[in-house]
Amino acid sequence: MPVEGKSDMERIGLFSEMSYVTIGDKYVSCYMRPFNEAATKNRQMLPGGTKTMSALQAGYFDPEFVRIFEGEAYSDPVQLRRRYRLAEAKKNLGKAFIPSNGDKWPCGLGTYYGTIGGPVPYFTPQLRGREKYIPPGKNFYTNPGKKGTGYGYPNLTIGEQYPHAADGYEVERINAKKAREEHIRLLKGGPFKLNLYPQAYFDENPYFSDKPLPPLKKPLPEKLIAAPFIPPSPAKKPGGMKGGTFDPYPSHSTEPYITEKTQPFRSSTERKIFHPSPGPKSRPVTSVIALNVTRSLNSNNYKNPQLTFY
Repeated sequence: MPVEGKSDMERIGLFSEMSYVTIGDKYVSCYMRPFNEAATKNRQMLPGGTKTMSALQAGYFDPEFVRIFEGEAYSDPVQLRRRYRLAEAKKNLGKAFIPSNGDKWPCGLGTYYGTIGGPVPYFTPQLRGREKYIPPGKNFYTNPGKKGTGYGYPNLTIGEQYPHAADGYEVERINAKKAREEHIRLLKGGPFKLNLYPQAYFDENPYFSDKPLPPLKKPLPEKLIAAPFIPPSPAKKPGGMKGGTFDPYPSHSTEPYITEKTQPFRSSTERKIFHPSPGPKSRPVTSVIALNVTRSLNSNNYKNPQLTFY
């Protein structure tokens, strides 16, 4: 009976997987197994627990506070700074330099109080002496200008005012009419007409011809075109009913519905499919050194190990 799943050849690349044989030690479950069984039996050392830092000596190993340095000299940092300042002050040859007077600050903008050089004569604000100003002569006096634009306002020009002349209504049309009547009066007769030219036009008529016209051409008889062939009904498309064919569809003969098989159907067990042999596969293998270490040192003899030498 075939085994369910993959064969040993497909899994690890061997014809048959060998059974696993132990070295004789008993199986011990690792679930809920203490690391050190002796630590869980009998009375154990009970420390006092952790202590917080305080000013007491209870959290230290020694019963009394022991100084790190014994017999060291006491030093006062304030006194050391004073001695250092005195030693540095003895190095001065004389007293500290003090200016004769304090710094002077300018009391305003443009003053020279507190400066080294004092005022500069080129920047003095005093004015130089100037000659007496003599104003130019006055212009001649005229009457003040009269207000107005000159259009519609009298007495605004230098000369005399122009006299007013009356302007009649539609003077230009009346003058033109008088000139036209004077021109007609000077005419002595009607317009000049030349009676020697027999034609009605000054130039010849380019479209006029004295030649007789040719006889009219008879039109050719039209050829009658035969009427095109028109089928009695529009063309039909073969949609399974054979309505567009010339011949009627042959009568259908009843026959059973039988499909011909091209080849007999075979089940998956009957089909023989070629499967190539799989290549070599790796499998877990324990090294010889690790196996010897496990045999020589295990959970039974880890307290008194006996090593094997070769």
